[in-house]
Parts: sequence; structure tokens; C-alpha cells
Amino acid sequence: MNTVQAQSRNVHIYLESNPNPNSLKFVTNFMLMPEGESYDFPDAESAQHAPLAKELFEIEHVARVFYMSNFITVTKYEAVEWAEIQEPIKQHIKQYLEAGKPLLTPEAFIEDDGTEDDETVIKIKSILDEYIRPAVEQDGGAISFHSFKEGTVKVLLQGSCSGCPSSTITLKSGIENLLKTMVPEVQMVEAEGV
Repeated sequence: MNTVQAQSRNVHIYLESNPNPNSLKFVTNFMLMPEGESYDFPDAESAQHAPLAKELFEIEHVARVFYMSNFITVTKYEAVEWAEIQEPIKQHIKQYLEAGKPLLTPEAFIEDDGTEDDETVIKIKSILDEYIRPAVEQDGGAISFHSFKEGTVKVLLQGSCSGCPSSTITLKSGIENLLKTMVPEVQMVEAEGV
């Protein structure tokens, strides 16, 4: 089990916009999550093992929280402008991290189910990791493999990608075309749970 806890330190945070106008990346000066790990909290209930995310949901207008690499993506409701809430969110994250509090409790870690992937799934995951994930991460989101059955790849879109107006276009014209070209068994790509 990995321990995910920020050490008490000097925290610098800068903001980055992304294609989803309702999401904003709060980028820190150190890694928050181990390489390749991400955690998406689509609502306050899902954040029961993520104390910082739980606190962020207490800030009015916060709709979703996502942890990855060295950033936290916060998605707001459309009714409010970022200028009204970005500073309180930034300060809350900064104070929380400076206090060295844990981002996740041990209950948040998911155990591997022990099943092995077939050759096609291994190829699909490799393409997602190498070609697609870095671009999606730059925009404050994440994509992960969900399943492959009867020619259809299902992926999970998280962070700023969830609910982003351009995510469907990216999914169909970018991700689907790339996977169909590189893995002949793939006929279609769909987003799961969006």
C-alpha cells in the first residue's frame, strides 16, 4: 500500500485553465500522487476517504474534485464565476497541504483483483498510457481503461474531462481513431459513466 500524504512544507500553487471552462487546475510545486495514480470525486459522498476533497466540497459551488500528479482539478457549478471562488479554494488547498495532512485515508486504496489482461487489452492500455494520457493530464483530467468487449473499448474520463464540452469530440475523433488504427480489433470507443 502506498502512503499518500503531503509532508509539512512550503506550498506554492499556481492556476491553469483547461478546455472545460468549469474546471481549473490547482498545480503544486511537488507531487501529490504517485506516478500513474489518480482519484476522482464526482460528489461529496465519494470523497469519504479523501479529507481534502471532502473539505473542498464544503466550499459553495464546488461540483467535483480530482487528484493526480502534482495537481488538483476542481470543477465548479456554472452559476458562479471562477473569479468569485478560485482564491478561497487556492488558499484552502495551500493551508491544508502546508499542515501536512493526508490527501487520502488508507481505506481509499483499491486492491488489485489479480486478473490478467489478454494481448489486445495490454495493447489498448499501452496506447492509452503512452499517447493519450499525457495530453489529457495536461488539460487537468485523466483517462483510464474500463473494459474491452466485442470490439468496443470503454474508458473512464475523470477530472476536467468529465462534463467537458469538447470531451466527446476528443473521444471520437482523437482517441477512437488512434485506437482503431493501432489495434485492428477496436471498432468503437465509448466513455463509461459520463
